Amino acid sequence: MEFMFFAADFSPIRPEPGLMFWSLVFFVLFWWLMSKFAFKPLANLLKDRELEIQNALDEAKKAREEIAQMKAENDQLLAQAARERAAILDEAKKMRERIVKEAQDKAKQEADKIISAARQEIENQKLAAIAEVKTKVGDLAIEVAERVLRKQLASDAEQKALIQKIIENAKLN
Repeated sequence: MEFMFFAADFSPIRPEPGLMFWSLVFFVLFWWLMSKFAFKPLANLLKDRELEIQNALDEAKKAREEIAQMKAENDQLLAQAARERAAILDEAKKMRERIVKEAQDKAKQEADKIISAARQEIENQKLAAIAEVKTKVGDLAIEVAERVLRKQLASDAEQKALIQKIIENAKLN
């Protein structure tokens, strides 16, 4: 029963000096143990975690900067590729125009050669036809003249007089 009496007599509002002493001893001992085995490791863990977070933030910032730099380089490469593409297309256009111009000039030269050759051939054919016509006309004239002369110059005296007249006309011309 004494225990009951002691428990009934206990009041937290009015602590006893012995209880205060032991409470203080246990509290200091508890605080010392906690600081040695809990607070320091927890503080170290928090400090390590803070360093890890700071390192992660620094790495993220560095990665963002690298990404921005890579994006800028990529934009430069795209711009350069666009300029090169435009230059290649411009060069191809110029080359196409030059090739078309050369082909047109060559076709014109060939056409001029063909036309010139055709004109020359026409002229040759014309001259040949004229020469042939002249030959035919000459042969026909000789044949007609021969027949007329034979009919008119039936005698030797008439033939000698005509020959004499032709010789005199030939000497004058």
